[in-house]
Amino acid sequence: MARLERFYRRRIPVERVITPELAKASTELSHEIRRQIGFLINRRGEIENIIVGTDRQLVLPLLARSRSGSRLLRGVRFVHTHLKDQPLTKDDLTDLALLRLDMMVAIGVGEQGEPGRIFVAHLLPTSAERKAYVELAPTAFHSFQMECQEFVQSLESEIGRETPALKTTNGRPGAILVSVYARSRAEQEERLAETKELIVSQGIEVLDVVEQRLVAMNPKYVMGSGKLTDVIIHALQSGAEMLIFDRDLTPTQIRSISEKTEMKVLDRTQLILDIFAKRAHSRSGKIQVELAQMKYVLPRLSQSSTALSRLGGGIGGRGPGETKLETDLRRVRDRITHLESDLESLTKHRIQQRAKRTRNQVPVVSIVGYTNAGKSTLLNALTDSHVPADNRPFETLDTVSRRLHLPTGQEVILTDTVGFIRDLPQGLLKAFRTTLEELHDADLLLHVIDASASDFDQQIQVVEHILLELELDKVPRIFVLNKCDRLQPELAEALCYRHHGVGVSALHKETLHPIYSGIVDRLRRIELESNLEMVSDKRENPLWDDPHVPIA
Repeated sequence: MARLERFYRRRIPVERVITPELAKASTELSHEIRRQIGFLINRRGEIENIIVGTDRQLVLPLLARSRSGSRLLRGVRFVHTHLKDQPLTKDDLTDLALLRLDMMVAIGVGEQGEPGRIFVAHLLPTSAERKAYVELAPTAFHSFQMECQEFVQSLESEIGRETPALKTTNGRPGAILVSVYARSRAEQEERLAETKELIVSQGIEVLDVVEQRLVAMNPKYVMGSGKLTDVIIHALQSGAEMLIFDRDLTPTQIRSISEKTEMKVLDRTQLILDIFAKRAHSRSGKIQVELAQMKYVLPRLSQSSTALSRLGGGIGGRGPGETKLETDLRRVRDRITHLESDLESLTKHRIQQRAKRTRNQVPVVSIVGYTNAGKSTLLNALTDSHVPADNRPFETLDTVSRRLHLPTGQEVILTDTVGFIRDLPQGLLKAFRTTLEELHDADLLLHVIDASASDFDQQIQVVEHILLELELDKVPRIFVLNKCDRLQPELAEALCYRHHGVGVSALHKETLHPIYSGIVDRLRRIELESNLEMVSDKRENPLWDDPHVPIA
């Protein structure tokens, strides 16, 4: 240990990769103990860490504090010995790419412990072949020449110029979208397009899409470990700051993937939760979103790792780290309890509002449908309102109610609700159940459908399935095929006929007359059926024919 500690006091001139004296001392010691010895050296020439490994490999410590930039190089190089004068290994090159090291250097150990050949690899700017690094030709150590500081600065400048994220995102974070799917390719493409739209709506630049089709998912990494490593290397080379998976990940999978990279890892549920958190405005909406987030975080927090890094093999055990984890878990549970209490109070208030509306006998018509189908635009067109209605998913999160005057002079309450989406996270569905409970008071549903969507039928099935889960499948509804102006008239007519719906364009008010007529007709039919049921119930009552019982 004393011989190793003396290395810490040595400083390498910034123009050198390593001094001949330090190289000779390390190869001699490595030859003597039959183990690899490595040095992490920063750009000031200071030795930050000394690592002793086995005869075949070394385990690097946590390097996050040394990182010089999220998109460029880390600011440290790794120089280590290789017994038997062996070249860089696959693990060495993978570590170079994953950790964004300035340089990966191996010094071969000769038969007598003298420095043999030197092997050097460094990262590359992006290339058409997606090659992340290049290995220089092996050179006898004493013949090796490189101006280290000048070379690293030049390399980092070149990477900065060539990295797509730095050139195209205009300050927006960049992401790699990863899709691992076992179903049909057509369904995978539709889901990818939808997820990409969600990502872009968050102001994130999708730098690339990686697709893989598997029969069975890897329980630890979703995809194979080697494939994941390639994806991470490509993401780092592209300048991406996060990996976004087009599926839900288990707490174990998120932990395992995060241990392989310092980039942020998001799954589909977290992406949707982030969108909801950004766009919820009412107190009810904010409470429900935060509640869903807390319930999402809780199992993942309990799975969080105390290890140093993917390579660190850090010491994990009892102590302050565990105490802090327990404290965090308790705080999250307490917050969940508090939010549920607040939500219960809001629920009571909504029940009172609905009871008042029922006493006034004002019919309620609710708009439901897939996200971005044009529900808010339709509400604005029917009621001359100005509810925000941008062309992006989940623009409306809070229930909006407006008065609608029908041609007959009758007045109804028209409500707009949060849009649905395929594989809607159960946590969100449960959190928004309070909002969606208002649908149970609806006398009629307007199921708005984007007639121009490529996955038209799948969107209908998703909405119908969620309505079934909410026990709303018995509520009468009118199918409204929106955006028919984007279709050929013959096709729009055929779709309306097939689904027994009305074709409209919410952007053109002259097309909305069938909706008014449909609402009037359905409400009359509902009232007639309700009266018939009331008469039927009375006739089934044994007191109905009793002459001594006065008829109200």
